Amino acid sequence: MRKPIIAGNWKMNNTIAATKALVTDLIPLVKGAKSEVVICTPYTDLATAAELVKGTNIHLGAENVHWAESGAFTGEISADMLVELGVEYVIIGHSERRQYFGETDETVNKRVKAALAKGLKPIICVGETLEQREKNRVKSVLKKQTIGAFQDVTEEDLANIVIAYEPVWAIGTGKTATAQDANDTIKIIRNQIAKLYNRKAANKLRIQYGGSMKPANAAELMAMKEIDGGLIGGASLKAADFAKIVKYYEA
Repeated sequence: MRKPIIAGNWKMNNTIAATKALVTDLIPLVKGAKSEVVICTPYTDLATAAELVKGTNIHLGAENVHWAESGAFTGEISADMLVELGVEYVIIGHSERRQYFGETDETVNKRVKAALAKGLKPIICVGETLEQREKNRVKSVLKKQTIGAFQDVTEEDLANIVIAYEPVWAIGTGKTATAQDANDTIKIIRNQIAKLYNRKAANKLRIQYGGSMKPANAAELMAMKEIDGGLIGGASLKAADFAKIVKYYEA
């Protein structure tokens, strides 16, 4: 059985004061959860969050990482810097990074390998736009992104990787793929992993759904065979809402 993993992606939200308030509220609400709980915060909040989650069941993640260990990369952050802060997970290749900041399949792969080399666990994002879905290109887009992200990644590395399927058209729009659609699309990704490695490895890999999962639809989505968790945006900014998703099985 794959252990469910619910990760909050705060994006560019929350000051240090807001982080203290949110995490303090969240800790008792998710205590004893059956699913793995991760919060991915802006860089400025990582140190504060790291102190707050010590001794709890909440894991810490970052929202991006650079592929170089150091150098002239203004505004970027290295894997070593994240590790030093106590970060365990890191989101790589989010659609907003691809859309606004020039992320490509190649740079996603470089970031993934840099993260793995330093012991970080990548949450690799893949997903199609509305235009690509309407043109029946879902399978080809996901195949390209998955193959690109996993270049030179070993089967052993898969134990430390999570994939997040995020239909770009469902992020921040309030639109959500039906549970069956999400399940079927994630199955495409899992089958591609099986082709790259083998079926056993693919069946062990955790794949999240990342398109407007919220308390109202979390249980339905999580009931699907292929869905192993959620990468949560807006709902992760409210402790009560995020906790309801984490404990979806109580709905």
